[in-house]
Amino acid sequence: MPTFITRGRYSAESIKKLVAKPENREHAVSSLVESSGGKLRDFYITLGQYDWMTIVEAPSAKEASAFILAAAASGSVSDIETIEAFNGAEAMQIFTAAGKAAGKYVAPGTPR
Repeated sequence: MPTFITRGRYSAESIKKLVAKPENREHAVSSLVESSGGKLRDFYITLGQYDWMTIVEAPSAKEASAFILAAAASGSVSDIETIEAFNGAEAMQIFTAAGKAAGKYVAPGTPR
């Protein structure tokens, strides 16, 4: 199954609630991901620009997007960014396909 890495921020209200009553959000996140057809591999609280990060396996970007949109609709998270990740074997397939395609590409302004 494809792997998706998502990161985002908690709303100010969510941070306020987590500070007042700390809780491990991993189970809630896992349940949400599973309800959309995915599997939570990892959930992290992070430092810096983003507050949290998930690593999820999902059948496709459609299922991954469903859990992300559901979380965003709650208003508890924002600034969500998702990327698809590839392991080494998948990357080799991608680079091989890119090598074949590169020979067919004509850059702008280049005579054919």
